[in-house]
Amino acid sequence: MTTRLALILATFFRAGHLPKAPGTWGTVAAIPLALFSQWSGPVAAWILLLVICVVGTWSADVACRVLQKPDPQEVVIDEVAGFLLTMIDAPLGWGWVAGGFLLFRLFDIWKPWPVNRLEQLPGGWGVMADDLAAGVYAGLCLLLIARMGLP
Repeated sequence: MTTRLALILATFFRAGHLPKAPGTWGTVAAIPLALFSQWSGPVAAWILLLVICVVGTWSADVACRVLQKPDPQEVVIDEVAGFLLTMIDAPLGWGWVAGGFLLFRLFDIWKPWPVNRLEQLPGGWGVMADDLAAGVYAGLCLLLIARMGLP
C-alpha cells in the first residue's frame, strides 16, 4: 500500500504516464496548484511547496528503488515542485503562467550549471534538486521580466 501511494504521488496522480514528454505533462498538471498557491498568499504558497518537496523526495526515492532507475521519466512530482517554485513570487495572470511554464521547461531540459550537477545526488534528492534549481532560474527570469516592466 505504501509503495503504491508513493508511485501515485511520484507520478503526480499518473500524469507521468501520459504519452510523450511526461515532464511537460507533469508541469501542465501543476498549473492549478501554482494558481492556487499564488491566490492563497505567500505563506500558504511556501507551505505548499515545502509539503510537495518533502512528499516528492520520499515518493521519488521509493519510485527510483521500485522502478530500478536513477530518475524514472514517469516521476514528475519534481516538475510540480520546480514549477511551483518558478511561480511562487511571479505576478498573477495567465501570461505569467505561460511564461513561467516555458521558462521552467527550458531550464529543466537545458539543465545549465549547477542544475546538471544536482541530478547526481542519490535517490529522491537528485530527482527533486535539479528541478528545484531549474525553478529558481526560471523564477528569477520571471522576476527580472516583471521588474523591467515587460508584459
